[in-house]
Amino acid sequence: MTGALCVLLESADYQVSIAGSIAEALDVGRPVARSLVLLDLTLPDGDGLALVAPLLALGWDKVVVLTGHDDADTRARCVAAGCVDVLHKPVPARELVAKVGGWLG
Repeated sequence: MTGALCVLLESADYQVSIAGSIAEALDVGRPVARSLVLLDLTLPDGDGLALVAPLLALGWDKVVVLTGHDDADTRARCVAAGCVDVLHKPVPARELVAKVGGWLG
């Protein structure tokens, strides 16, 4: 899925970095202007929500969760952690590109 998202967003002229784990995401470092993190909750080394506060502290503008968990509790946990939106997978490609454009202005 990560590869497909990368191709989709790069084809829409977005600069994309990929991290497959919490450790890799923290190594990506500081963002460029107008930055967005698309975050999965289920990562091989833990709960993706553990990344929200550190990424925002590093200067990332927005965190959006893409998840297969479509329930009120998951949405509430994401919003409480500081995420600007929660999308249930699979997200149609056109919808995702449009939403990314909206989040980045």
